[in-house]
Amino acid sequence: MTPRDSADVEEPGGRRRPGELEAGILDVLVAATTPLTPGEVRERLTWSPPLSYSTVVTTLTRLYEKHAVTRQRDGRAYRYAALTDSPALVARRMSQLLGAETDHASVLRRFVNGLNEQDEAVLRQLLLDEDQPGQD
Repeated sequence: MTPRDSADVEEPGGRRRPGELEAGILDVLVAATTPLTPGEVRERLTWSPPLSYSTVVTTLTRLYEKHAVTRQRDGRAYRYAALTDSPALVARRMSQLLGAETDHASVLRRFVNGLNEQDEAVLRQLLLDEDQPGQD
């Protein structure tokens, strides 16, 4: 995982952005060649200040409950492995938020209107690519 300093991962007031812990931990697991214990995950995170062991365990448990990681018993602890990556987890969260509102068109319109030009161009290209015959 690439080093992240506190300016990159925290909002004003010292709080991390929503989903930042899960994404960072999931990135570590995706990069690993074998399942990792919470301590091994904590060692591979390069945040300053370092996360506490209990924060890593809590986050891994939440990822397990979301079916984003698998776990297997190793002595008194578990070893965790990724079942998905952080972009898929964010996409799932976006879908859940969209599903919470009955007026999908209004939500999507406001979402697109809030995109910067670069992200809007990427979205438009993705939509065009999806319309092409023979595409998955």
